[in-house]
Amino acid sequence: MNSTSQKQVARPGAASLTPVFVRLKLSLLRNGLRQSSGRKAVYITSIVLVALFTALQLLGLTALRGTAHLAALTTLLAVVLALGWAVVPLFFASGDETLDPTRLVMLPLRPVPLVTALLTASLIGVGPAFTFAIIVGSVIATAHGAAAAVVGVFAVVLTLLVCLALARAVATANVRLLTSRRGRDLAVLSGLIIGVGMQFVSLGVRKLGAAGGLHALVPVADVLRWVPPGSAMDAVRAAGDGSYGAAVAELALSAGALALLLWWWQRSLTRLMTAPDSSTLQAATQPDKARAGRSGLAGALPAGRTGAVMLRSLRYIWRDPKTKTAWMSSLTLGVLVPMLNAAQGHGSLYFAFFAPALLGMQMYNQFGQDTSAFWMVLQTIASPRDAYVELRARAYALSLIAVPYVLIAVTGVAAVTGAWRSLPEVLGMSFAMLGALLGTGAMTSALFPYSIPQGSGFKNVAPSQVGIAWLSLFGGLIAGAVICSPLIALTIWLHVSGEFGQMWILLPLGAVYGLGAAWAGLRLAGPRVVARLPEILLAVSKG
Repeated sequence: MNSTSQKQVARPGAASLTPVFVRLKLSLLRNGLRQSSGRKAVYITSIVLVALFTALQLLGLTALRGTAHLAALTTLLAVVLALGWAVVPLFFASGDETLDPTRLVMLPLRPVPLVTALLTASLIGVGPAFTFAIIVGSVIATAHGAAAAVVGVFAVVLTLLVCLALARAVATANVRLLTSRRGRDLAVLSGLIIGVGMQFVSLGVRKLGAAGGLHALVPVADVLRWVPPGSAMDAVRAAGDGSYGAAVAELALSAGALALLLWWWQRSLTRLMTAPDSSTLQAATQPDKARAGRSGLAGALPAGRTGAVMLRSLRYIWRDPKTKTAWMSSLTLGVLVPMLNAAQGHGSLYFAFFAPALLGMQMYNQFGQDTSAFWMVLQTIASPRDAYVELRARAYALSLIAVPYVLIAVTGVAAVTGAWRSLPEVLGMSFAMLGALLGTGAMTSALFPYSIPQGSGFKNVAPSQVGIAWLSLFGGLIAGAVICSPLIALTIWLHVSGEFGQMWILLPLGAVYGLGAAWAGLRLAGPRVVARLPEILLAVSKG
């Protein structure tokens, strides 16, 4: 073997490296489907659903062909696709092992061939196929004439490559974050962010329909047509209108953006594969916060068991990914739902009940978040009094966030809707509902505990305990509504009798009523926890 052949073997180029990475991507997909029949079923179902959605999008774009200002929609759509590709790796990095280049640091690979091979391999998958179909549909909808068709071919290639290169560059630049605990927190929070985003998309579509159709998008498109890859998509429109210079300039802008992304990706790869990971060095140099004594929040909490349990519960909320997700979902949706309804013109202050209902449900299955570590809590409970103090402290920690949040949320919705007259009754009923849910949550935690799987994924209930979880949730909610029924009846009677001047009494009465309901529930749950300690430990240890 001569020296030239030796250099080719030692330095594999893109031509030899790309097929290897393509086969690697296909092998990863195939082996992932072989892990379980459930995963295969989910993957096939997702393919079918994405294919149906893609077909509907293509039909919709084709049907819009010839519509005035359609180019404004396709330009915006291209930018939204790129934004989605930039954000998705931050939430679903674990779904594609090839997004983590740190797995390749021990291999003698050069950055340029590696970038080419990874970019080619990233063309394989459901996401790229969906993106390609939407881009092709956008070009078909806006291309008029031979010149526009030719430009459309370049626009499809540039738009797709910009989206994929952006996703890879963002993932590589943030790979240390994505593989850390904070990255896993982001992955779990993705469902919340997507849900909130869909609410704003729905509101935007309604506003767009009320504003007169696609013409409302023209001012936005005039800006985005110079933002890659929107510029590549708008080049199709420009070529169809005979503005060939503008079309070439817009294509060149997208090509320049692609080159810049590839350069950024290459530099990030070089730095990542040559620089050491200093996370352990930083951890070694940071002071041990646990030895700092009772300062900050820990110093403000009560002494003894109550303060210790409250601090542990608050740390669960801040550190445990699934507990944090549940809290973030409740805090966000508790305000988002009534605010969006108010923005759509048919809001009501009574929608503010979402805030106490969602936060009160966080009291349910209190021992499930402990998982198998509940045995340490079990060792400290020797009497109903101990169990009562344990549950009371957890309720205190929840109330520390829930009470001021409910006050602010209900008052804020009242300010948006202008329903200040109903504020006392709604606020009083909210506090009553919160207290009732705290009490029923303590009871269901003792009677219907279930395990929360701690592995990666989005399952919040062990497979064999789904029925227990639903029974706990709905049974507790129904019991909470029954507990609040006397206060509800009083509110209805005041409305029917026209005693609107006496509505203010519902605020202090609701607060006292909720406090009493919570105290009664905690008192009743204490003896049941002591009697069911082994059963609770077994139930929460299955995940």
